[in-house]
Amino acid sequence: MIVKETRTASRRKVLKAGSIILPNGGVIGCTIRNLSNSGAALEVTSPVGIPDGFSLMIEMEHRKRTCKVIWRRDRRIGVSFE
Repeated sequence: MIVKETRTASRRKVLKAGSIILPNGGVIGCTIRNLSNSGAALEVTSPVGIPDGFSLMIEMEHRKRTCKVIWRRDRRIGVSFE
């Protein structure tokens, strides 16, 4: 099976701590597994309760990005940055 690459920017593998900031003010910890200028793959304990849109705080960079969920698989979520 051939999978067509649809990303607009190549991602680099990383292992960074992050926080998903929910619209209601709640926070869910995550691990950023890969990252580019246009998006990221996040690993979470459970994707239950994570909405299609949220803010991501990249802890080491003290940087906050607005995210839109593109895909979900088991404990991983792919997001694009808006």
